[in-house]
Amino acid sequence: MSNKVVLAYSGGLDTSFCIPYLIEQGYEVDAITIDTGGFLSKEKDLIEKRAYELGARHYECIDISAQYYKKCLKYLLYGNVLRNHTYPLSVSSERAFQALAILQYCQENDATHVAHGSTGAGNDQIRFDLIFQSLAPEIQIITPIRDNSLSRQEEVDYLKQHGVNWSEEKKNYSINVGIWGTSVGGKETLTSDQALPSSAYPSQLKKTDPSTLTVSFTAGEVSGLNGKAYDDPIQLIKDLEVIGSAYAIGRDIHVGDTIIGIKGRVGFEAAAAMILIKAHQLLEKHVLSKWQAHWKQQMADWYGMMLHEGQFLDPVMRNLECFIEDTQAHVTGDVYMTLKPYHFSLNGISSPHDLMKSEFGQYGEKNEGWSAAEAKGFIKILSNQYKIYHGVNQTKIKL
Repeated sequence: MSNKVVLAYSGGLDTSFCIPYLIEQGYEVDAITIDTGGFLSKEKDLIEKRAYELGARHYECIDISAQYYKKCLKYLLYGNVLRNHTYPLSVSSERAFQALAILQYCQENDATHVAHGSTGAGNDQIRFDLIFQSLAPEIQIITPIRDNSLSRQEEVDYLKQHGVNWSEEKKNYSINVGIWGTSVGGKETLTSDQALPSSAYPSQLKKTDPSTLTVSFTAGEVSGLNGKAYDDPIQLIKDLEVIGSAYAIGRDIHVGDTIIGIKGRVGFEAAAAMILIKAHQLLEKHVLSKWQAHWKQQMADWYGMMLHEGQFLDPVMRNLECFIEDTQAHVTGDVYMTLKPYHFSLNGISSPHDLMKSEFGQYGEKNEGWSAAEAKGFIKILSNQYKIYHGVNQTKIKL
């Protein structure tokens, strides 16, 4: 039996613990980082250095950011997806793609064992294991943190015994950086009443003077910032994150139902995601028909829920993607915004498909496409259904 195990390695406390632990269990460890666009070059260098210092046989960083955007992020943007109207699936959406990339590495390298650093109390264990069990049930899954019910302090103490001193700051907060946002967990998020301190967020307020921002969309996809066209949406998102995070935009705490049935609370910062979702949503309000907007939002909410709960492989997801993408044909134009400390305002849009540019009239002002008599006739016919219902049932007015 092969003694090689492929570890989904982020460089954080949990996965760092896993390397020496797995080695002690007799495994050779391939530590594989899956970059979905959230890592800086210097961060990847530090992660590689740490992996080898901890004893990894082989380290590799695999960039799948283009695939992640094409097969996931653009649908979250098309759908204006916010879990519980708050959380832009900042990190949770990455897990399926990280699992798929890890699995592909396993198959290309004939690995029979795969490991990840998930605990037994969260959603990520399900997101990873569902992918592995669905597509490669023959591969054995090893989860040291979950299997040993370890606390973060126990992990820190174990690493210290192996010559690695984990800083108190890193111990107190679990931070998962992603291109669509960064999640922040700590002692405060384990309560129902405490806010995360400002210092817990990776980005700090740097700018206080308001500035304007123009975001451009082409058929639903983000395509420009402040008049500069982008061929690479990943780079645009990164550049926008720098702009927005300087104002500490996108901070919040999400409370929701976990896949395992308990309530969960996590902080996050997602400047680019929140700016883009709200800008895209405003543009859609101008260019989609009433029923397009209604049904697209129903489908998008369902899509986000399924993705959040690890159901990316369900074939219904591909059906939903087709519907959501089809609604984006006319979502083209510019959105004008003002950025301020900790928040932003939406000022307006311009689009060749703006349905407010109509010769029929202006809401609340004047009508050009119908007469007063036609308006009265329309209202009279519209009221027929209610006249019939309340007449038959002899409804009495009671306030």
